[in-house]
Amino acid sequence: MLKAPIGCPNSECLFYLMRDSIRKDGTYKRAHDSRVVQRYRCTHCQKRFSHSTFEFEYRQKKRRLNNNVYKLLCSCVSQRRIAKILGVNKKTIERRLPYLGRKYRFLNQRNLGKERRSCKSGFTLVQLDDLVTKENSKLKPLTVTGLVDEKRRYIIGLEVGVIPAFGHLAKIGKKKYGIRENRHRETLEKLILKNKIYLSDNLIIKTDEHSLYPLIIKKHLPHAQHKQYKGGRGCVTGQGELKQQHWDPLFSINHTFAMLRANVNRLVRKTWCTTKSSAVNDCAYCTPAPLLF
Repeated sequence: MLKAPIGCPNSECLFYLMRDSIRKDGTYKRAHDSRVVQRYRCTHCQKRFSHSTFEFEYRQKKRRLNNNVYKLLCSCVSQRRIAKILGVNKKTIERRLPYLGRKYRFLNQRNLGKERRSCKSGFTLVQLDDLVTKENSKLKPLTVTGLVDEKRRYIIGLEVGVIPAFGHLAKIGKKKYGIRENRHRETLEKLILKNKIYLSDNLIIKTDEHSLYPLIIKKHLPHAQHKQYKGGRGCVTGQGELKQQHWDPLFSINHTFAMLRANVNRLVRKTWCTTKSSAVNDCAYCTPAPLLF
């Protein structure tokens, strides 16, 4: 939750986002949680606003649901089942998903900034890999590219991109849905560029032997030491993240992805819960849980 007030919210005001011009202007009692909220007024433009204006929950009803919705979404419960459990409309749960994405992305970036300032150099040992899921059908796969700190298992970043069907489904997917663009390279570059400020100059990055990784890392992280390891076979049928080999050099990110599959219903291999549109994936996948330091 953002601290309030941070200043006048009127972008046309000369004192936009400045505290100098704001004064207290009474209170009101919020109906759905019975809390008394402070009102404010800008002495320059006369804009009236409240403490709630600067919160992620601005104009949101039934705020008491947020914590329960968050816990259930991270406990392998579908949106429709959450609506039944909490006794609300399914649309209410659908609207909470983008809100939770925005809120925990902000908390994630804030905590990553604190961690970078505390160690004064950024993350030095990270792992990079991809998790494959689907958009409504196995013929329309998606890639979820992740960057994880090896020692403390912090999720530094996640990005989602569209990829074409592969393997024995490639011809079927092309016939049914036409040519599907491959945004894997764009997704990798976006992930690295967005989180580059959190990485150390003496970075060691570990990946599997995917052909794209050396090209992207050399282009955007020329001073990083890149180590590649041969991928292994999944130890459990339908759960390809955890490997059969005795010692897995990419265990941190593989186990993190396995936990995401176990705790986020739409990432489970065999499930009725599938992503209906890749447009909402940024919120659905990128912040399944916050980083708490």
